[in-house]
Amino acid sequence: MDADGEKQWSSLIVPSVLEIVKEKNFTTVPPRYVRSDQDSAEVTDDSSLSSEIPVIDMKRLCSVSAMDSELEKLDFACQYWGFFQLVNHGIDSSLLDKLETEVKEFFNLSMEEKKELWQRSGEFEGFGQVNIVSDDQKLDWGDMFILTTQPIRSRKSHLFSKLPSSFRETVETYSCEVKNIAKILFAKMASVLEIKSEEMEDLFQDVWQSIKINYYPPCPQPEQVMGLTPHSDAAGLTILLQVNQVEGLQIKKNGKWVLVKPLRNAFVVNVGEILEIITNGRYRSIEHRALVNSEKERLSVAMFHSPGKETVIGPANSLVDRQKKQRLFKSMSTQEYFDAFFAQKLNGKSHLDDLMTT
Repeated sequence: MDADGEKQWSSLIVPSVLEIVKEKNFTTVPPRYVRSDQDSAEVTDDSSLSSEIPVIDMKRLCSVSAMDSELEKLDFACQYWGFFQLVNHGIDSSLLDKLETEVKEFFNLSMEEKKELWQRSGEFEGFGQVNIVSDDQKLDWGDMFILTTQPIRSRKSHLFSKLPSSFRETVETYSCEVKNIAKILFAKMASVLEIKSEEMEDLFQDVWQSIKINYYPPCPQPEQVMGLTPHSDAAGLTILLQVNQVEGLQIKKNGKWVLVKPLRNAFVVNVGEILEIITNGRYRSIEHRALVNSEKERLSVAMFHSPGKETVIGPANSLVDRQKKQRLFKSMSTQEYFDAFFAQKLNGKSHLDDLMTT
């Protein structure tokens, strides 16, 4: 339990991939990272599918004259793709540039400095990986840093206080800006779904936000590893910045893996399992994964937005009542939901299947 009496989620401590890469004459991937379960035949070479990933314009979404057509696009994106790129979101490009520079510097800290920020036994925040539940489990080819950013009372002070001061200020500013975007998107989704606005507001009033910074070093055998295991996000809504524009994120569409080609300064937004539950299955959380390459490092910053830990989540009452449909998912607190999520290793959408009512 932590200081608030909440159950702690944990992940087993694993080595740093970046430190492995730094070793002299490094040419062969350690066995624990070799993934024989990859299916390269599933990757589509149809670039037109990549270009079809919806792009939502935040300005139009908030404009009286253009809102209706943009809401239709948003509804389509969440139903049939579970992903979209968000442009004209209002966050200044200078802040994004500053974040990019400082994220790179952060991962280039010495191992001695990083150890001060490493996951502790029985916890999952800090440097490390998540959902590692056994010593023989295959590992992803990447390092990550995870931190709760909102609400402030839930932050791990031993981690937040040790961040480099400029980076801490940047994360603070970025966290608030992205949270505002998430709240607007939740409100727009409620509008198009005809969920009572106060019902959606109550769910995300005390929004729980966390940041996950992903660093994927170059790999001499990229076809043998996985940057990030295929999964669907547990959160309500994920807002991702592909920091250095290096491609690698793929989403599953009609049984094929489709590459997401990042637009400069755009966010990649995706529906999480909690939003699929709230919308009673209308909006879909989609499996995605990250691949690596042999030449370039790849960095991304994901911000996850979920209801507060004590909030009860389930299909929205106003939506179910209007649709006159069966509730597809059980109701539970956010805390209970994540207790179940962190107790297992990542495996597609299997976690959500366990929460269905039938």
